[in-house]
Amino acid sequence: MTQVFNDTFLRACRGERTDYVPAWYMRQAGRSQPEYRKLKEKYSLFEITKQPELCAYVTRLPVEQYGVDAAILYKDIMSPLPAIGVDVDIKAGIGPVIGNPIRSLSDVQKLGEIHPEQDVPYVLDTIKLLTTEQLNVPLIGFAGAPFTLASYMIEGGPSRNYNKTKAFMYAQPEAWFALMDKLADMTITYVGAQVQAGAKAVQIFDSWVGALNVADYRFFIKPVMTRIFTELRKLNVPLIMFGVGASHLANEWNDLPLDVVGLDWRLPISEARGRGIHKAVQGNLEPAILLCPWDVIEARVKDILDAGMQQPGYVFNLGHGVFPDVNPDTLKRLTDFVHDYTREQLKK
Repeated sequence: MTQVFNDTFLRACRGERTDYVPAWYMRQAGRSQPEYRKLKEKYSLFEITKQPELCAYVTRLPVEQYGVDAAILYKDIMSPLPAIGVDVDIKAGIGPVIGNPIRSLSDVQKLGEIHPEQDVPYVLDTIKLLTTEQLNVPLIGFAGAPFTLASYMIEGGPSRNYNKTKAFMYAQPEAWFALMDKLADMTITYVGAQVQAGAKAVQIFDSWVGALNVADYRFFIKPVMTRIFTELRKLNVPLIMFGVGASHLANEWNDLPLDVVGLDWRLPISEARGRGIHKAVQGNLEPAILLCPWDVIEARVKDILDAGMQQPGYVFNLGHGVFPDVNPDTLKRLTDFVHDYTREQLKK
């Protein structure tokens, strides 16, 4: 690499003091970028991920265009599931659709194991290409958490209420915990391979676990998440947790052996700190604000940054992902503002 490596994001994740607040955006690779939209006219998501040169291009594009402090690998949380026997397709306008939904313990027992070097070599090749030749910022690897993956596998696709998933969890606990263990094993192996290939941090997306109450989370989910993060801790990279509509679970995540608690826009950073969340935090601008005039954006972002800077260990992000209507120029301006404003504030 010809440029000096920027480790500001990694240091913030570890709770260290930094010269400015680092920023990156969930779903920054793709969605609103015209270059990506042009590629999607020709290739599906899975087709892009299976071409390392092309996938690396999509991954590094927001780093070059926005000046963010981390890249996140372009792929989907569904990417490892075919390796264990899940028939999944990502359909435009719908999302992941499962051809063989889970209905019983015997369905769970049919699931296999992932062997990343054989099953997803293109993911590892993309990581190696990015981290050895193309990036001067950390690359974030990621995986879906067992509950969120299971919700697709049981529902057969996206859901608004997760009724089938919850009913399976309540009525078939033996099958549920077997499924959690299968997905945990897959996640640990898959993430480990990403880090070995060069990923410098890991984010676990439990996007839909907010559908559960605290008591159910503690009984049905927290043990498997503890096992996952305990194993991933051995990789010696920052570990981030994120979910949507899961503010009531933030303290549960704070208990897990991870480094960064990701917050969506529903839970202010000051309130999270007041609840006793002592780990580093990441977040949490409401993505819809990005469609507002700049003076509205700036005022909202200042409030979030002022709260985040109250103690070391803060990464600026959105409260969920970038969506297609966002102007890429807005994200560039936002990144510059986060850097410039916090650099001045942290000098005081």
